[in-house]
Amino acid sequence: MAPSAARLARISRAVTFSACHRLHSKSLSNEENRKLFGKCNNPNGHGHNYKARLLISLLFSLQIDPVSGMVINLTDLKEYMQEAIMEPLDHKNLDKDVPYFAEVVSTTENLAVFIWENLKKLLPTGTLYKVKVYETDQNIVVYKGEEIMSE
Repeated sequence: MAPSAARLARISRAVTFSACHRLHSKSLSNEENRKLFGKCNNPNGHGHNYKARLLISLLFSLQIDPVSGMVINLTDLKEYMQEAIMEPLDHKNLDKDVPYFAEVVSTTENLAVFIWENLKKLLPTGTLYKVKVYETDQNIVVYKGEEIMSE
């Protein structure tokens, strides 16, 4: 029996990757960096086991495809995440191995932007809803693309 109305859903998928970085801004002196970032400014860096969770949906209708029964094929999504997240970031020094972070401070906020931009190139237009990056269980960043701040 076919449903009489479209069924709506959002898909979430997570990956975990390990990477190291040093919080350091070229715009600040060494002393200012030490003061701002504390132990995270260690010249030898420090590491995290990051978790990136994505929420995927269709922009205007979150309809489950009546033929496949899916919003998006999870096998395809896994491949997109492998290319956009795991290959460039897993077991890397963000500051030295990822060109994006040569000029951008490798904060979790900027990491979320990097992941968003990489995924946006691969996913069907309008399907990426948000990226959530867990640096630790206590430090979590949510990014939903460019949003205009209103006063």
